[in-house]
Amino acid sequence: MSFNDLLTTFVNNLLPIFLVSGSGFLLGKFLTVDSRSLGRVVFYVFSPLLVFDMMMKSELSLKQAFTTVAFAVAVIALMGSLAFLCGKLLRLEKPHLLAVLLTVAFGNTGNYGLPLTRFAFGDEALAAASLFYVTTTILFNTAGVVIASLGHTDFKSALLGLFKVPVVYGALLALLLKGSGTQLFLPVSRTIEIAANGAIPVMLVLLGLELTRIQWSHNFRALGLGVLIKLLAGPLAALLLASLFGLSGAARQGNVLEASMPSAVATTVVATEYKLEPSLVTAIVFLGTVLSPLTLTPLIVYLAR
Repeated sequence: MSFNDLLTTFVNNLLPIFLVSGSGFLLGKFLTVDSRSLGRVVFYVFSPLLVFDMMMKSELSLKQAFTTVAFAVAVIALMGSLAFLCGKLLRLEKPHLLAVLLTVAFGNTGNYGLPLTRFAFGDEALAAASLFYVTTTILFNTAGVVIASLGHTDFKSALLGLFKVPVVYGALLALLLKGSGTQLFLPVSRTIEIAANGAIPVMLVLLGLELTRIQWSHNFRALGLGVLIKLLAGPLAALLLASLFGLSGAARQGNVLEASMPSAVATTVVATEYKLEPSLVTAIVFLGTVLSPLTLTPLIVYLAR
């Protein structure tokens, strides 16, 4: 793995993402931009249509789809368990421990992971990444919300909240139509394709906007633990589990890359909503995102071999 390989990979795959996200960051710093409204557009329109489009075009077999879902669940469970054990060893207080657990378990598989997968490995890997993203979204809106709520809600309420997540309906509808062999009318398919093509740039701008809301945390022990586990242990755990699940080719590339992403921006929203150390969560998200090229660049070079 030469320096030239690393530099080329970074410039061709990660730099475009950071440049577009950087434009969103600058917009948020110097102009009044309502990131919440843009986030709703992504949440209710672009994300579900992107997932629907990718799954309709996907060549994944039913077995590969189930393997991807199982892999995503295993990654989240393993990373969450590792964060919990390390936090206990460092004797973190309960709120800090749960904040680290939340940020380590759930990566930015949407507005960072999906475009990076497409740039690095193409649409075939993106199909697997999209299913990983859907699985992560479902778990985040159930188990993730329960973790963040600290007893303010129960699992049943979190589970009912899942029915408010449009991306789930996009995935289910795609599976239903594809399973029945239904062909979409040309105007409908073109409408979906236009929205899907616009999803990634909008998601990247939103990523930059969300990062302007950074708050800093003085709990450097918890901050360092959250960032290090996510960036260093994440790729290693993903590669290990990929071997155990027998993933190969584009499916391996897409799944491993998604599992190695830094902490999800969405964790900051949930942490703020449930008052779960929001300054610590946002600091982990910001620092992890900024440092992520250091681990993602060599990982992409390795997976491309």
